[in-house]
Amino acid sequence: MTFSKQKSGAKSAIEGYVVNHLRLFLSLCAGLLILLGLTATAVFFITIQGAEETMVPELRNKELTQALLELQAKELYPRIQLRYSDAAGEKGLILEQDPKAGTIVKAGRRIRLVVSQGVVLSMVEDYRGRNINEVQMDLRTLFASAQPLLSLKEPFMYQFSPDEPGTILQQSPEPGTPLSGPTTLELVVSRGPERRTITVPDLIGLPVSDALKKLSDGNIRFQFSLLPVRQGERAETIVQQDPAPSTPADSGVRLSLVASAPLEPVNGEIFTLFTYTLPENSYPLPIRLEAQLPSGEHRLLVELNHSGGELSIPYRAPPGSFIILFMLNREFYREELLPPLESFSVDQL
Repeated sequence: MTFSKQKSGAKSAIEGYVVNHLRLFLSLCAGLLILLGLTATAVFFITIQGAEETMVPELRNKELTQALLELQAKELYPRIQLRYSDAAGEKGLILEQDPKAGTIVKAGRRIRLVVSQGVVLSMVEDYRGRNINEVQMDLRTLFASAQPLLSLKEPFMYQFSPDEPGTILQQSPEPGTPLSGPTTLELVVSRGPERRTITVPDLIGLPVSDALKKLSDGNIRFQFSLLPVRQGERAETIVQQDPAPSTPADSGVRLSLVASAPLEPVNGEIFTLFTYTLPENSYPLPIRLEAQLPSGEHRLLVELNHSGGELSIPYRAPPGSFIILFMLNREFYREELLPPLESFSVDQL
């Protein structure tokens, strides 16, 4: 009897212990759920109310880059759409915005910007009197697709004219012709005045820089070579030329010039010859030769018009410079000016 009571009491104690721990576990779970709910509610309201408010700026009629900077300052983000417009001067400007200026929004809001991508040609423009290179670049920019609406027929037809070389003289179709589909534009381009007789200038004894300027001003073609300076001569000057000075010659003549090269670098700079073969052109194109010095500074070496073929220009620059050739203001070729081989020591090799 006593054993039975003890057994029953032990069972009741165990059941009470389990019930108490179960209640504790359920209370902890309920508390954790309530805490998670409160945390989620707090995060929700912080997300809804935490972002700062800002005013949408007036962006219409402003350039896209300026509009983007103003949006960045307001912590707003753009959504850009492109659209053709009626005026060529509107290209790159903001035409519309949504929301409108003055609207109060939360930081981080996206602002829809409609940007002009220029005008769509509905008819053939009048290209007469314009430079062929400018027209080519304009049409490439305007019609960048694989099947452009207006393309140029090449090679162009050239004729001698008093107009500047490269000037468009005639076109077909005529200006104002409607563009109903892909159209090929045929152009007649000025080759410049017919060749005339000139008197060969006297360049002997001139510094190379002065001779290059004189050649450039007279649109005279030339070809240079170098010889080591001899006794009685000044370095970096013209010592020979062919044809001889004051000789009558065709305006298309190519002068062969010899310049004297110093035997050693001067002030750490090398005097040498830049050579390159340009594509042949029907008329002279503007070219420019620059030296990008090791310091990063750019030095203009020569600027002239050249009709293509072999190009040879004496210049002086420090080793490590990059010599850059530009044609039509675009980089065409570059090379590094290396020190003469004899200036390397065994330790450097």
